[in-house]
Amino acid sequence: MVALSVVVPVKNEAENIKPLIEEIHAALSGMVRAGMTQAGMADYEIVYIDDGSTDDTAARLRALQAAGDTRLRVLRHKASCGQSTAVRSGVKAAHGTWIATLDGDGQNDPADIPALWRMKETESGGKRPLLLAGHRAKRRDTVVKRISSRLANKIRASLLGDNTPDTGCGLKLFERAAFLDLPYFNHMHRFLPALFLRAGGRVVSVRVNHRPRARGVSNYGTFDRLWVGISDIMGVMWLQRRAKVPVLLDEPDGAALDARQNAG
Repeated sequence: MVALSVVVPVKNEAENIKPLIEEIHAALSGMVRAGMTQAGMADYEIVYIDDGSTDDTAARLRALQAAGDTRLRVLRHKASCGQSTAVRSGVKAAHGTWIATLDGDGQNDPADIPALWRMKETESGGKRPLLLAGHRAKRRDTVVKRISSRLANKIRASLLGDNTPDTGCGLKLFERAAFLDLPYFNHMHRFLPALFLRAGGRVVSVRVNHRPRARGVSNYGTFDRLWVGISDIMGVMWLQRRAKVPVLLDEPDGAALDARQNAG
């Protein structure tokens, strides 16, 4: 088993592949030296999902693997399926108990991952699923993107009650099993706080660094995101109204249950 899988969905991000992977290794090597490895677990892996790229993204990922990056794993979609599906493909294929997600454009800073990892040690008490969500307090984007994001976050917060200032930040940390228990739909990655709360979980927002895009261009349209998001919000509200979180009065013997879970 692996302690942490860093899942990175990409589409036509050839220029950002090598620099971002080098940054991920630099950030997590310190965690390894500090003893992030748990009993019986390896430390970390990097899982890239090439979501139907038409540039040199796949070739550059293969070149890094051929050069000896044994922590790098690569999945490819034959055609683009969207960011949410790419993230889910990566999480399903990941070996890690915990998942950190990053956008592939280099605007999320991998150096923030160790702080999230340390925070989950103090925040993950009890049995409730935990989501640590990045909050880009100082966004390095165009004025149009900042305004549309601020508007979208206000609409989501008022209708969904997710109490999360920045649901669109790609930097998040959560348990793999908890994520795979969530209902899946296209664009779900923008609603993870509401979905974790719906499942009886906790969401903690953490201020993280945000950087200007240094290479390449965005593959997602600002206004497309806004209008598609409105219909998605209606769907998440429907899910919230029908959510039931059972409270077990009689649980199986703890030791036996742990043994079965570990065996599975």
